Amino acid sequence: MRSVNVAELKNQLSKYLRFAKRGEEVVIRDRNLPVAKLVPFPADGTDDQELLLVAAGKMRMPKARLDMKALTKIPTGRVAGNKAIEAVSADREEE
Repeated sequence: MRSVNVAELKNQLSKYLRFAKRGEEVVIRDRNLPVAKLVPFPADGTDDQELLLVAAGKMRMPKARLDMKALTKIPTGRVAGNKAIEAVSADREEE
């Protein structure tokens, strides 16, 4: 992992962006104290629309792949009888 002070980062930003593009992490220091980390952007499998949303700050990329087995093991609520169907039907009738 590389480390750089803010002044050098400002002067050589393109150089450190190339390191991040190659998969390296760069610790950014302010007066030798770590304050931030420049990390590679995981754009594998994303389309242009998703990248635009990330750039606009409206979406974040996932930190890990979705584990479908763990997702299906999450307990869900249960509604006795036909109350759920009745509630959905009533909601649709209101619209």
